[in-house]
Amino acid sequence: MKRSVLTRYRVMAYLTAVMLLVLCTCMVFKYGFGMGKDLTLVVSQIHGVLYIVYLVFAFDLGSKAKWRFGKLLWVLIAGTIPTAAFFVERKVVREIEPQLAAEAPEPAKV
Repeated sequence: MKRSVLTRYRVMAYLTAVMLLVLCTCMVFKYGFGMGKDLTLVVSQIHGVLYIVYLVFAFDLGSKAKWRFGKLLWVLIAGTIPTAAFFVERKVVREIEPQLAAEAPEPAKV
């Protein structure tokens, strides 16, 4: 597995998590204070597109890391639970980093 697979997942995990928090804030303003209806629509659409890209990258990482179905499902769902993607991303990185280090080629000695 290449490091870029993990990097793509990490970027999308953070973007998705941040946009979900922004969306939650917009929803509070929309339903709690009756303002920001248009902004909520735009933010929800952006989060939706980012979440789809997150799903693709998380599935790619999971298939290359050979995760069992339950773990893959939890990582995929993490993009829909506010702040969960931050914690899941950290756990995934701690798990995948040693695998990447073991697969990395030794530097050439001069």
